[in-house]
Amino acid sequence: MTGRFISLEGGEGAGKSTQLRRLADALGERGIDVIVTREPGGSAGAEAIRGLLLEGDAGRWSPAAEALLFAAARADHVAKTIRPALAAGQWVLCDRFLDSSRAYQGGAGGLADADILALHRVGSSGLLPDRTLLLALAPQEGATRSAARDVAGADRIGGRDAAYHAGVAAAFAGFAATDPARFRTVDASGSPEAVTEKLLAALADLLP
Repeated sequence: MTGRFISLEGGEGAGKSTQLRRLADALGERGIDVIVTREPGGSAGAEAIRGLLLEGDAGRWSPAAEALLFAAARADHVAKTIRPALAAGQWVLCDRFLDSSRAYQGGAGGLADADILALHRVGSSGLLPDRTLLLALAPQEGATRSAARDVAGADRIGGRDAAYHAGVAAAFAGFAATDPARFRTVDASGSPEAVTEKLLAALADLLP
């Protein structure tokens, strides 16, 4: 039996990493074999590229160079981690996937969505999640959470200005509006427990 591929998306401070762990535990309690992964990263090659993307000064890469690096990392991640797990019948929970490239390098970075999708078709054969859970949080609240979390400083993408992150939030909202079959938008402003329950409800039709 083929597994399910679930991505969690959202802006900085939305709680994706926390909710990914909580959701994995909740699905495991239901007898589902789950692996948890992330982008950029999730395979040896992709983790090597992660350092190139997230370290250094804010202007280290142009949006186009970032998009190419993300696509390369994703191609390795899909080939080495995601597709084998799905073929083995596991559920894959991924902290960010293609839609983050579309929002960050596309919507906020100025690249054409069609170009990012073209890179994805070449690198990852156009693989899309079965369900994308968008954790929605006001950019201002996300910035406050991020500041509390990143006491040693944000990475080079997370540390960009408020206008950039407002562009990211707007792009994600647009994707969810135009693809309601794949996306479910979940209010991320509540308690961790309440948000997890909402995520589970958003997966109810896929649960065995």
